[in-house]
Amino acid sequence: MSAGRALDLRTEAYGELRRTDAAIALRAARVTDCSLAEAAECVAELRRRTDEDGYLYVPGFFDRAQIVGVRDDMVRRLARAGALAPGATAEDVTASATAARVTRADILGATDETGASPIPSVVFSPRLLGFYGALLGGAVRHYDHIWLRLVRPGRGTPPHCDLPYMGRGTREVMTAWIPYRDTSLKLGGLMILERSHLQAHRIRAYLDRDVEEFCVNRGPYKHKPGLLSNNPYTLRERFGGRWLTSPEFRAGDLLTFGMSLIHASLDNQCTGYRLSTDTRYQLASEPIDERWVGPNTEEWAERNRVGKIC
Repeated sequence: MSAGRALDLRTEAYGELRRTDAAIALRAARVTDCSLAEAAECVAELRRRTDEDGYLYVPGFFDRAQIVGVRDDMVRRLARAGALAPGATAEDVTASATAARVTRADILGATDETGASPIPSVVFSPRLLGFYGALLGGAVRHYDHIWLRLVRPGRGTPPHCDLPYMGRGTREVMTAWIPYRDTSLKLGGLMILERSHLQAHRIRAYLDRDVEEFCVNRGPYKHKPGLLSNNPYTLRERFGGRWLTSPEFRAGDLLTFGMSLIHASLDNQCTGYRLSTDTRYQLASEPIDERWVGPNTEEWAERNRVGKIC
């Protein structure tokens, strides 16, 4: 199920992500001991796969113990915020039926009780920056904003691309999706539409959209989500290919893709939270979307809006 709709599970419509060996990714980033020739060969393989598939799925890219430690910290903060059911554990992360909305500050904020969140030590780590430096071919810069995904039981995110949300700088930006707990199909991980990045020309008007841009001569700003469709079933029929996911994403995995790849998430049919983050990376030499840079970034903030005459 995705966006409340059943998926077509025939082999021509649904399948598994192609896996990239973590050793290849880490050698490319020179995190492991290897020769320059080996590193160059690994970089070439990563770029070839990215061009062909539009994504890289790297199981075990991160140290699993580190990611599990981050998960435990997130769970403690969720409990402190009153978001967990009585008796919830770090393994099930059962959501409270009456929980108030959890804020980014609840999870990322530093207090005397919790200290600093360990999430930045993962998403802005030398390991990940080295990986993107190798993949993109130069010094990299990350967006400072961390998109927290504390996904309660319910419907997943409908199909979309990332570009309408962050297209005011270079379009050559990569997303890193990182799960912090083992994520089964039932818990609702990410899925991508096979080779949809090669069909970007078919959705050019959509990709050129800025979700926070509005026409001042047509009235005040109105929230407009950057969704491509509410129906993953019919969207796949329109574009072809398969919806691809993993039978189980594990804590320590990395899924990365570009701004024009169509993706969505499966519905969360469990009782607990799906815990993940999205972060973005680009060449430092390219222009950056200023909405996501600095210490006080905010999603859907009024200051992010741009009015124009249409």
